[in-house]
Amino acid sequence: MNALLVYPEFPDTFWSMKHALRLAGKKATAPPLGLATVAAMLPDHWSLKLIDLNVASLTDADIEWADAVLLSGMVIQRDAARRIIDRVKAAGVTTIAGGPLFTTEPDAFDDIDYLILNEGEITLPRFLRDYADGTAKHIYTTDERADITKSPVPRWDIVHPTAYTNRSIQYSRGCPHNCDFCSVTQLFGHRWRTKTPEQVIAELDAVYSSGWRGSINFVDDNLAGRPRILREELLPALIEWRRGKETISFGTQIGIEIADDPELMAMMVRAGFDSVFIGIETVEEESLTECNKRQNRGRDLLEDVHSIQRSGLLVTGGFIVGFDHDKPSVFDRMTDFIQRSGITTAMVGVLQAPAGTRLFDRLRAENRISGQMSGDNVGGLTNVVTRMDPDTLRRGYRRMLRNIYSGDSYYARIRTFIRNYRPPRRRPPRLRGWHIRAYFQALFELGFARRDGWRYHGLLWWTLFRKPQAYPVAITLAIAGHHFQLLAEGLQD
Repeated sequence: MNALLVYPEFPDTFWSMKHALRLAGKKATAPPLGLATVAAMLPDHWSLKLIDLNVASLTDADIEWADAVLLSGMVIQRDAARRIIDRVKAAGVTTIAGGPLFTTEPDAFDDIDYLILNEGEITLPRFLRDYADGTAKHIYTTDERADITKSPVPRWDIVHPTAYTNRSIQYSRGCPHNCDFCSVTQLFGHRWRTKTPEQVIAELDAVYSSGWRGSINFVDDNLAGRPRILREELLPALIEWRRGKETISFGTQIGIEIADDPELMAMMVRAGFDSVFIGIETVEEESLTECNKRQNRGRDLLEDVHSIQRSGLLVTGGFIVGFDHDKPSVFDRMTDFIQRSGITTAMVGVLQAPAGTRLFDRLRAENRISGQMSGDNVGGLTNVVTRMDPDTLRRGYRRMLRNIYSGDSYYARIRTFIRNYRPPRRRPPRLRGWHIRAYFQALFELGFARRDGWRYHGLLWWTLFRKPQAYPVAITLAIAGHHFQLLAEGLQD
């Protein structure tokens, strides 16, 4: 059995980072962790090939080789997935699909031969058993939650070794919160389930054995679903594992509540974490109440962000406009917050309602769903009929994005962050060819090719004199900002 695992291409959006990746000579940020994990669950006698269309092309010869094509993806990859499916179906090859896109929109892909939905640890073995017997059904689905202590180590051996800037790992699934716009609890439930520390170490060993020595992102939706377990189980294991492997660093997604726990933040930094993504969503208390983001209410969000930065963690923030309680003033208020916070990478999107969420169900009952969500966090598109006038929302949103990613604003935020930031003392990463390439490519494109190149040179000199240990971070943030600036400059009113 020849099984071809295919990951669809991402469009040029906020998280694609294509313009920044080009400077580093890389193709994508991280390999498809889901497909690498699925590969580890397939029968040993199957021949496997993984093609990530973000880093390679899918040829006719690849399709002819395959007895079956297995796809996964997210909503934003919908169009790319459809193109692959049409091409594979035209060649007469069996199609098998699973993952978030197909789980939330199965009716849109009824022409796929086999849909393996929900959590693969449960549905994939059932399909494989029936497929081997010749009795496979069209759809496999379940309401059960998987015991992820039985999840296998992903197959890193089939992943392109040099095309990515990061690797990924998953420790937990589920989230105890109940934000009404979020599809996490729809897909994975409220009960926070974890792998064992031994599993995580085994997966890290596999990544390390593959030759990887850089950043590894924990893709958990909330790494601190239960802070005590994080503090007592995972972090001590990571601290021990990193002895002699200090070039490895970690990033993750977590709640703003970690600002209340200096000990936990310090322990995360000792374990190797250097960045966190936090869903701040909005600075409007009424909008936080509206979307049931209770954990963010009644807080000094600005001081919380600065506290996390002072601990040694870079904060990336998620923001949303278009809530029912948002007024036109929200754009200026949010812009001001982002600037004062020093959150350099601010992902600001217009409210969207993923199918199956509480928000989607409420708005559908009010006849306020206008179609499928795009999945593009920063495209300005929405499937919600908003209370705010759509033209006001669109113009305010795009003005805001162009503002926060203008050269003046972005470089000012980098300096604000560096002033607050207390870099941990750790061994710098080993310089590799792509690091050197990125440095000189950035020096040319950001320092000389752009009309505002003086800002880049000014940042580097300022950082060298003010906080030289943050110099690598300043370069990294400037390169990332190049991507965001180009996207913002391309927005039209």
